Amino acid sequence: MRRSELSTPGSNEKMLAKAAGSDADLVFCDLEDSVAPAEKPAARAKIVHALLNHDWRPATRAVRINDLETHYAYRDILDVVTGARDALDIVIVPKVKSARDVWWVDRLLTQIEADLGLTKRIGIEVLIEEVEAMIAAEEIAHASPRLEALIFGPGDYSASQGVRVTEIGAADGYPGDLWHYARNKIAIAARSARIAAVDGPFADFSDPDGYQQQARLAHTLGFSGKWAIHPSQIALANEEFRPTGEEIARARKLVAAFDEAQARGLGAVAVDGTMVDIASVRLLRNTLDQAKALGL
Repeated sequence: MRRSELSTPGSNEKMLAKAAGSDADLVFCDLEDSVAPAEKPAARAKIVHALLNHDWRPATRAVRINDLETHYAYRDILDVVTGARDALDIVIVPKVKSARDVWWVDRLLTQIEADLGLTKRIGIEVLIEEVEAMIAAEEIAHASPRLEALIFGPGDYSASQGVRVTEIGAADGYPGDLWHYARNKIAIAARSARIAAVDGPFADFSDPDGYQQQARLAHTLGFSGKWAIHPSQIALANEEFRPTGEEIARARKLVAAFDEAQARGLGAVAVDGTMVDIASVRLLRNTLDQAKALGL
């Protein structure tokens, strides 16, 4: 599950320890934007220590490395993977621009895993936050079997496209959903590759209503979750990206009615004024699959 992905500065040992006990589905220890350049080398060792020594409640542990066009990136991967080994699940790659960026990370991970004798394959998530990446979203989504999610990064994407916003992830009075095209393109690319789409940060953590609105818009388009840049946003994401009890009960009722109708040779059935056919069941099974993943 990727309902909530909590960002935690890799240079802050106290915050790393707190994140390990959070209710987020995924925590990523950050080496990029939240870490000052002078602190980046030391942050790698702090992240490795945290991954190895804390009792992690979140099911998935990740590290966001630095931009591949910086001189930090290869050592981020080498040092963290070599140090953390099986304690690391995902490498998050920011500012990808093409499928070859994903291929490069894949190939480097393959060599490190072989050298260390690791049997666990480390996954990759990538941030779509450059205009070049938006153009190439479909190719990026299919670039590697390690790839598990595309993440929309509205902050850097705004800078890349020249979008005028005052807060990362906000819409600033745009008539409609400012991010509809970007999110929809990412969701389609991700679904075509059978991977997840995750919405990026909403900077104003004092505005839960604004966060919920953006999460709901992303969820409607098929996103699986959203970043949390503050612990207060975790519960908001977890609640939005899970089916309600009513939705689960309705899905089970309609699918059961359809299965019974098919057993009688019918292609569709009316239930409580709703016509249920095979297309309806495809939608309903999304709800049931998510419920099963959550143990509901």
